[in-house]
Amino acid sequence: MPDPYWNHNVHYHPLVLGAVPDGCRAAVDVGCGDGLLVRKLAGRARTVTGVDRFPEAIRQARRQSAQVANADFVEADFLDDPLPDGAYDFVSAVAVVHHVDFSKALSAMARLLAPGGRLVVVGLAGNRTPLDWIISGAGLPAARFLAWRHGGKGGPAVPIEPPDLSWAQVRQASRTLLPGSRFRRHLLWRYSLIWERRD
Repeated sequence: MPDPYWNHNVHYHPLVLGAVPDGCRAAVDVGCGDGLLVRKLAGRARTVTGVDRFPEAIRQARRQSAQVANADFVEADFLDDPLPDGAYDFVSAVAVVHHVDFSKALSAMARLLAPGGRLVVVGLAGNRTPLDWIISGAGLPAARFLAWRHGGKGGPAVPIEPPDLSWAQVRQASRTLLPGSRFRRHLLWRYSLIWERRD
């Protein structure tokens, strides 16, 4: 089934879905918005929870996901510990962590993981060096082509917040906070961060 809309975040949903571990019992999507990724995760996990601090986002998510029996939604700020620690085999967050304190966000999401669970973050970072600007500029033609191919950008209105941390700062902080994590910078002004809880 095709996506109802396309944008730079939806573009990286396949990356997130491809990281879901086999036999995933419980998954949570942090900052779920209208629940599009939750609905996709519902096909790969026994149960999926979407959490978002914005009431209208949760209302939309519940309305659009009414036919998805294994999905539920929580209106809360994930930093306030609304979800049980160690309860999830998979945690995702797409374009979320730059809205809050990076260290607190990673620590909060890591706590949600069961031993052997996997965390996937798709995030944004800021350009600080000439190389940063060159790499970001290289994404412009691809972004324009993809937007054209998908009929333009779309999706619900979401809060926009410029990222505080640079690409290098995100890479370094993630290595410190989540040893063994894998950081990768992507073309459409996003990075992915994947970490597995070993203990």
